[in-house]
Amino acid sequence: MREQPAPLRRTDGSPVRVLVVDDEAPLSDLLSMALRYEGWDVRTAADGSSAVREFRAFRPDAVVLDVMLPDFDGLEVLRRMRAQTPDVPVLFLTARDSVEDRVAGLTVGGDDYVTKPFSLEELVARLRGLLRRSGMTAARQGSELAVGDLVLDEDSHEVRRGGRLVELTATEFELLRYLMRNPRIVLSKARILDQVWDYDFGGQSNVVELYISYLRKKVDAGRSPMIHTVRGAGYVLKPAAD
Repeated sequence: MREQPAPLRRTDGSPVRVLVVDDEAPLSDLLSMALRYEGWDVRTAADGSSAVREFRAFRPDAVVLDVMLPDFDGLEVLRRMRAQTPDVPVLFLTARDSVEDRVAGLTVGGDDYVTKPFSLEELVARLRGLLRRSGMTAARQGSELAVGDLVLDEDSHEVRRGGRLVELTATEFELLRYLMRNPRIVLSKARILDQVWDYDFGGQSNVVELYISYLRKKVDAGRSPMIHTVRGAGYVLKPAAD
């Protein structure tokens, strides 16, 4: 079973509020379940009109907003939300993947963009990042993981090696977090796939190799290696040798 990340809460200690706007009921239910698993308060809307009404009543800390809606599109919904609350973080959700759509969404004030199909884990990680940057949430004490000179903050999503910031994508961050939660333990590709990725790769364990290589270039570049391959067994993270 996947390990639950450190809870993220509002500065007053109450649950984070997220509004999910999508006209596909199964997807909306799935998103709501994933966000409630984070300990967040979630409400949903299936069209633009109800989204605007719910936004006014609920006053969410963040919004997951589908671009394509039955009445008017997500861009218009965002314009109306921005008129009320200019700084609420908004993550666009769409089936379209053109540069024009991305530019349009970001131009009207969207903060990030996820294209269907997507990883629930990545979407949650991006929301956590948006909430952190908005200053609406408080970091939990003891949220840091440390192995040797490598430090990962589960709330701020910052990683540092020897005090220097390491920029990671959402998936790289989740992979490193899993490795750091299990230091000195050899983790098989199958186990990593099960814990880090929440959709079926059909046994394509080469995705693990690919992301391990990405991490090595960022975490171990120019330094004593911390990420090691154990042939025939998997990978292990441990403090660098002196």
